[in-house]
Amino acid sequence: MLNLVLFGPPGAGKGTQSQNLIEKFGLIHLSTGDLLRGEITQGTELGIEAKKLMDEGVLVPDSVVIGMISNKLDANKDAKGFIFDGFPRTVAQAEALDNLLESKESAISGMIALEVTDAELEQRLLKRGETSGRPDDANPEVIRKRIKEYNDKTAPVAGFYKNQNKFTSINGIGAVEEIFDSINTVIASY
Repeated sequence: MLNLVLFGPPGAGKGTQSQNLIEKFGLIHLSTGDLLRGEITQGTELGIEAKKLMDEGVLVPDSVVIGMISNKLDANKDAKGFIFDGFPRTVAQAEALDNLLESKESAISGMIALEVTDAELEQRLLKRGETSGRPDDANPEVIRKRIKEYNDKTAPVAGFYKNQNKFTSINGIGAVEEIFDSINTVIASY
């Protein structure tokens, strides 16, 4: 089973590259952002709380996200693998994910990090905000807060996977196809 953590700050291109990986490898995309937005759209209690936190640029509690991921794994027992997009965001989440996967007799194959400058991220997110309808992509102040949150809390997760020899960094600036070719080279080494 191929289980990838696709890693990078908001706007790094994780969604775009996830689509390419799904098409090529038949993986199931597990985007915590999409899972949360689904809850928001449905107006669930979790969705209302998640929307409040996301609008502030703050992370949703680990226990909620792990529970949603566990349900998604259980609902797709015959999957060829999963792409974890936007999760784990903290070392505690990475440990929880490893424990969850181990309980299901699986593991993370590797983490692929898309590296993009903060200035490029802000431009990409503002552009995406013009068409996405996502308020967190339209406000430069919220965007900067999200990038800072990533740099402060999420970037250390790379060290967790480096210690397991499962981390690879890729330049996330350039043509989509070139970035995908780099990702494929990494996957071929698993």
